[in-house]
Amino acid sequence: MERIRVMLADDNQSIIKLLQDFFASKEEIEVVATVTDGAQVAQAVLEQRPDVLVMDIIMPRKDGFMALEELSRISDRARPKVIVLTGLSRDDFILRAIRLGASYYMVKPFDMQLLYSRILEVARDAEPPMAESSAPSAPESVDEQITNLFLTIGIPAHIKGYQYLREAVRMVLDDHDLINRITKELYPGIARRFDTSASKVERAMRHAIEVAWARGRLEAVNQMYGYRVFAPEDRPTNGEFIALVSDKISVKKTA
Repeated sequence: MERIRVMLADDNQSIIKLLQDFFASKEEIEVVATVTDGAQVAQAVLEQRPDVLVMDIIMPRKDGFMALEELSRISDRARPKVIVLTGLSRDDFILRAIRLGASYYMVKPFDMQLLYSRILEVARDAEPPMAESSAPSAPESVDEQITNLFLTIGIPAHIKGYQYLREAVRMVLDDHDLINRITKELYPGIARRFDTSASKVERAMRHAIEVAWARGRLEAVNQMYGYRVFAPEDRPTNGEFIALVSDKISVKKTA
C-alpha cells in the first residue's frame, strides 16, 4: 500500500516535533515536509506534492486563510486535502476555513489518534463531517477570549508577560478605571498575586508585547475584528495594549 504523504505547517516547533514522532510509528503515513511560515506553504506543496496538509491558522507572514486562498489557485492534481489544526475555536473561523477548501477543522488541544484517523479518512476520499464538534458551541468565556486573542497575536503562553497581561485584562474588565492607575495600582496588584515586584511585571509585559510584534501575526487579529486593530509599525505601550484588549472584550460581552 502506498504511504500517505503528509505535510505539517505550524510555527510551533513543539507541535511539529510531537506530530513527527507520532507519525513515525504509523506505517501508512510519511511526513514529507514541515514549514513554520505561512508564506512557505504553497511553494512547499508544489515541491513536495503531499496528499494531506495539516496546518495551523496562526502563522507568521501569511496566516492559514491566506495559505488556503493560495492553494485554491493550484491545480486539483497538486492540491492536498487540508486539515486545519488550531487553537482558535470561533465558528466564523471554522466556516471560513471550510469555505476556502479545508476538509476538517480540529481545535487544539487535540487527540493524536483522532487526527491520525482523520488523515486516513480524507486521504481515502471519505466524506466525514468537517468540524470536530457536533454539539452547539457555547459562547466563549472571558478567559477563552483573552487566550484566543493572545495566541492569535503571538504572545507565547509560557512567558511571564503572558500571565501578567492576562491578569491585567481581567482586572481592568472588573474595574475599568484601573487603567488610569496602572503604575500605582495595576502593576502592584499583579505583583502581589504572582509574588514578584511591580517593576518586573512592567518589564515582562513590555517583553511579551515586543515578542508579539516581532512575530508578524497582527494581520490575523485585524481580520478577526474586520478592521485594523494593530499596526506593525505602531507598537502600543503596556497600558494602551491592556486598554485595547479589554475594550474589545467588553464590546463583545455587551453585543
